[in-house]
Amino acid sequence: MKFDLKLLEKKEFLLSHKDEEWFDIYDEHRQKIGKAPRSVCHGKTFLLHRVVHLLVFNALGQILLQKRQMSKKIQPGMWDTSVGGHVATEEDIQLALQRETLEELGVDIKSCEIKFLYDYIMISDIEKEWVFTYFTKWDGPFQPQIEEISELRFWDFAEIREKRDSGIFTPNFLDEFDRFSRIKI
Repeated sequence: MKFDLKLLEKKEFLLSHKDEEWFDIYDEHRQKIGKAPRSVCHGKTFLLHRVVHLLVFNALGQILLQKRQMSKKIQPGMWDTSVGGHVATEEDIQLALQRETLEELGVDIKSCEIKFLYDYIMISDIEKEWVFTYFTKWDGPFQPQIEEISELRFWDFAEIREKRDSGIFTPNFLDEFDRFSRIKI
């Protein structure tokens, strides 16, 4: 579906979406071309917008996954990346990563060693995201955001591979898993 970007400038549209989160949107060359509300970005318009992921590993080399609350509109009740969240309009990637990690896990990562791994474009059946993925080691404690997360736990890679086709993981996480499994962290 081709979305008419001129609609984003209309006063009526702006007023009807004023209480939503807004994200910067980008063209195929990753150049900023404007901003759009969450509902539009997630409405099969495939407007490219930025997200951050943090992969949290413990001292045993296991990865922390979060189970999405059943109340979530997208992929409820499924296991997902340690931290994942949108970058707000004009927000710095690093600040978005700090904000999302504090919100979702209750962890202030300013004292953690964070490593940038890669960025990529993820296209799902409803959206198109420009994902910036980072890595850290942290054994806890965690204070999960109960509105977003129903459970947290560390997983072995072998267990993820064993249950890969069971339908319990988000497609986004499985795509991410394939990416970071190929690199040396």
